[in-house]
Amino acid sequence: MFDSLSDRLGGVFDKLRGRGALSEQDVRNAMREVRIALLEADVALPVVRRFVDTVTEKAIGSEVLKSVTPGQQVVKIVSDELVEMLGGEETEGLVLEAKPPVVIMMVGLQGSGKTTTTAKLAKFIKEKHGRKSLMASLDVNRPAAQEQLAVLGEQVEVATLPIIEGQQPVDIARRAMESAKLQAADVLLLDTAGRLHVDEALMAEMKTVAGVSAPTEVLLVVDSLTGQDAVNVAKSFTEEVPLTGVVLTRMDGDARGGAALSMRHVTGKPIKFAGTGEKLDALEAFHPKRVADRILGMGDVVSLVEKAAQTIKEEDAEALAKRMAKGKFDLNDLRMQLNQMNQMGGLGMLAGMLPGMKKAKAAMAQSGVDDKVLVHMDAIIGSMTPKERENPALLNAKRKRRVAGGSGTAVQDVNRLLKMHKEMSRAMKQIKKMGGLKGLGALFGGGGMPGLGGAGGPPAGGAGQLPGLGAGAGVDPDTLPPDLRDMLKKK
Repeated sequence: MFDSLSDRLGGVFDKLRGRGALSEQDVRNAMREVRIALLEADVALPVVRRFVDTVTEKAIGSEVLKSVTPGQQVVKIVSDELVEMLGGEETEGLVLEAKPPVVIMMVGLQGSGKTTTTAKLAKFIKEKHGRKSLMASLDVNRPAAQEQLAVLGEQVEVATLPIIEGQQPVDIARRAMESAKLQAADVLLLDTAGRLHVDEALMAEMKTVAGVSAPTEVLLVVDSLTGQDAVNVAKSFTEEVPLTGVVLTRMDGDARGGAALSMRHVTGKPIKFAGTGEKLDALEAFHPKRVADRILGMGDVVSLVEKAAQTIKEEDAEALAKRMAKGKFDLNDLRMQLNQMNQMGGLGMLAGMLPGMKKAKAAMAQSGVDDKVLVHMDAIIGSMTPKERENPALLNAKRKRRVAGGSGTAVQDVNRLLKMHKEMSRAMKQIKKMGGLKGLGALFGGGGMPGLGGAGGPPAGGAGQLPGLGAGAGVDPDTLPPDLRDMLKKK
């Protein structure tokens, strides 16, 4: 997300950082480029104007221009203003501390991803807050909308209100309230009907439903890919419905970021969640500071650690840490780490969340690399016998040909994988000599991993390493390991 905007701003700030002294004109020229970058990212004009004026006023102050590192100071000001534009330092979550059932009403246009987001949010509430939810579809206009929510409910294991043919939205809302009370549900999620455009009938229906259900949260779901149009839709809803927050969908495909950057200013309401993929767990709480850091290419290590903690099984991490402590690291261990990388979003996502990895991510995109390389590597290991995985030294030329044939790859790929494993295994032994890992969490620069205690300081290879590629094995933070890079290029 925000790739094109991040690249443009990165170029502007690289010029500022590279200069020892800055004049007022230098700052104004840079801000002119920032203005163009924001407008090209489809950020609303009033938001751009206010942002650039505020940054310029602060950046041309004598304490900035006469400081030792004026370029860095300007970047810091931009970062602070970006956070403010996105909603401030504090993350505003759901208000669930009310008399149950707490009603969350989902509103928005048809096609914005409202029904899927309702199911994602129910899953999020169940897993993050431990609350019992009930979902109800009030959409009687779109064919099979109610059935869709019922299917999604089964997938996320959250109850849905039984469908009664011909019942109207207001009556469904009343029945949902009664059912939620009878089932002792903590939260009731109402998926309201959308239209292809904002109209009086849509607004009147929503107001009536809100009057019956008295929602604690009214969340507007908008598709971030529609850019400026998403902002116009948000403005229309804000004028008619008492919104409490916004959910931006398809943020993973939004390279520009205009909707996210404009939404808070236009609606006056916080962005509470961001949809980051099609899977039902691809919903993230919106953290303005973390998003600002991603836009400015500073990475998002906190989110990466959280994602790792959710994905990596505690017992697997403990078992691997014990083996590493003994200097052991076979192909089964490598396979486990590659699978963890895949579950955490793949190479591109990880590179985007790590500071200092922008160049590596750009090189991957330029060479047409995708996460199929992880699948290929897994296939190679999967084509080996259990004994070969435990003892790679058994793999002679004949066995390598068999493994390559079984995995649909070339012998050279098998050799690259074995060489990468050998380098990682050697690094594990070096770490053992240095006193061990002090918890695998050190891999993430002090975040700590479940079941492994806190980290004992930064990793040996720096904070820019990819998880699963050496656990402090001295990997260059500005690039990928050579053998993995060769394999990526080949694929």
